[in-house]
Amino acid sequence: MTIARTYFMHAKEGQDAALETALAVLADTVRPIAGCSGVEILRDLGNERRFLFIEKWDSEQAHQEDGKGLPKDTFAPVMATLDGPPDGSYFDYLKIV
Repeated sequence: MTIARTYFMHAKEGQDAALETALAVLADTVRPIAGCSGVEILRDLGNERRFLFIEKWDSEQAHQEDGKGLPKDTFAPVMATLDGPPDGSYFDYLKIV
């Protein structure tokens, strides 16, 4: 079963380009982890400071266990650009096309 771990994020004023770059680096770091089957980065068409980061994992447990190997400073460039904490959730895929 594939699940999605989503993070809605809002960049500080003037930090949207920096957040986009930081998310691209984060995606390249997360993608090769065992249990991860992909990463997507989306920007809100109506608000260029709002982003959605989606990680696809084999299971919620895979995300929690396999993601522990990431160094804590991996997230520092992302967190430095945010206007508040990310809003994270787990989703089940009901249909994959």
